[in-house]
Amino acid sequence: MAFKYTEDQLNKMDKTLLIELFLGLQDQMEDLTKETHALNEKMQLMMEQLVLGKQQLFGRSTERMEDTEQICFMEVDGKIVFFNEAEAVSDPEIEEPEELELQKISRRKKGKKDQDLSGIPVRRIDHYLTEQELEDEFGKNGWKQLPDTISRQYCFVPAKVEIEEHHIGVYADRKDEHMVRAPHPRSLLHGSLVSPSLGAAIMNGKYVNAVPLYRLEKEFTRYGLAISRANMANWMIRLSEEYLSVLYDYLHQKLYEHDVIGADETPVEVNKDGRPAGSRSYIWVYRSGGMNSRRQIILYEYQKTRNASHPLKFLKDYKGICVTDGYQVYHTAERVLEHLTVAGCWVHARRYFDQALKVIPKKIRSQSLGYLVLKKIQAIYREEGKLRDLTSEERLRQRQVVIKPLVDALFLYVKQHQAAIGGQGKLAQAVTYLLNQEKYLRVFLENGEVPMDNNTSERAIRGFCIGRKNWQLIDTIRGAENSAIIYSIAETAKANDLKPYEYFEYLLTEIPKHMEETDLSFLEKLLPWAEDLPTNIRKIKTTNKRS
Repeated sequence: MAFKYTEDQLNKMDKTLLIELFLGLQDQMEDLTKETHALNEKMQLMMEQLVLGKQQLFGRSTERMEDTEQICFMEVDGKIVFFNEAEAVSDPEIEEPEELELQKISRRKKGKKDQDLSGIPVRRIDHYLTEQELEDEFGKNGWKQLPDTISRQYCFVPAKVEIEEHHIGVYADRKDEHMVRAPHPRSLLHGSLVSPSLGAAIMNGKYVNAVPLYRLEKEFTRYGLAISRANMANWMIRLSEEYLSVLYDYLHQKLYEHDVIGADETPVEVNKDGRPAGSRSYIWVYRSGGMNSRRQIILYEYQKTRNASHPLKFLKDYKGICVTDGYQVYHTAERVLEHLTVAGCWVHARRYFDQALKVIPKKIRSQSLGYLVLKKIQAIYREEGKLRDLTSEERLRQRQVVIKPLVDALFLYVKQHQAAIGGQGKLAQAVTYLLNQEKYLRVFLENGEVPMDNNTSERAIRGFCIGRKNWQLIDTIRGAENSAIIYSIAETAKANDLKPYEYFEYLLTEIPKHMEETDLSFLEKLLPWAEDLPTNIRKIKTTNKRS
């Protein structure tokens, strides 16, 4: 028990001693205050982590403010559904349509249905009455032919497997016995039975539809084709190395032609890379990112680490703007590469404030600084959304007139209130991130082609993550590198409205014809936007917008 002085003892105590005692108590109180403040901050951080943890487990995953005028930050394709798609989209109460057709939309333009069906092969099936049936109904010569009623329905033709057997004529001279063979397609892989169509089917199944190799193995078995998953993995690696890597490198050079690109990265595990089990490797994504980009390119690259050397190498000859999150390696690359400019991502800035808002009680949430900052970011996005259909030049002018004042006001407001926030907690982290990224977050105001955020790259890397769960090929560095190449071509094809299977088959048919050439100009005709591509490779465009 601590010693307590009585009033009488204090009255009798020497003045100097009293002063020393008082000063000592002051020091103790100051130390206790500091300790209490530190404990409060730790408790606050623990409470924030607890709230965010519960939110992640049980709450909504959207970053939406409770405001009817809130700009939508939802993914373009909406909620991602994978294995539970049937349960997620089913509706037991919905009525069956009377006939199968494309989605009916009110106030359609005349001829819209015919437009939607154009490009799909049509197999005509006739249904006519016989002469005898007509005579029985109408009497002899008692009828006239009216225009046919036409009823359409989609028909699905199941896959089948065939053996393509090439008989190659061999001829010999009667005198000197020299032989000549008739022209014929070379084997895709020496000593292998894989064809362009089969290779394309495996690539489409695995890298487009995220079907694991063991399931593809079972599927092929049902068609009478005995192919092991080991065979398929070997084929994917070899086809990528021998053929598709040529196009990948060519697309890498084409990416440099874009004034604006985006970049992101995500971890993967590679079992046999010379490091302890569970060590993280990374898949980096680089994609065309301009507001008005037409020729889309999405490239993935495998690397064992997440350090700055990788973007430095990949972007060494790039002259333009790269939109990224706040990861420091991109800022390092900007300092080293003379012609590279890094633009920041407003979605990431908004996300920090959204997390800070979640740990604030609902009763006082609308009065908090985090809420007011989110409202200001929301206003910026709302005005930016109005500029979506403008040219780059027009968009830049409007950004300077309308959006720049909003951005200036936001940073001024945050700087004025920074001191009152303190140095810890989610709100402090959000403010620190915003102010540290100010230089990069302002880049979009100086170029009409630069988007406000890096959402396109994030979607590209998120799609990779979904498929990654079913990838068994990423077992070695070689497998990971070639998976990145195949996946790049698949995603680039999709981004340019191509059918991935048909595109893979075409590439595996055409590229082998040019393997002896040193001039790579033939690849121009194989690019996803090339006019020379066969029409069957292009996706049939449907218009679902209301007229």
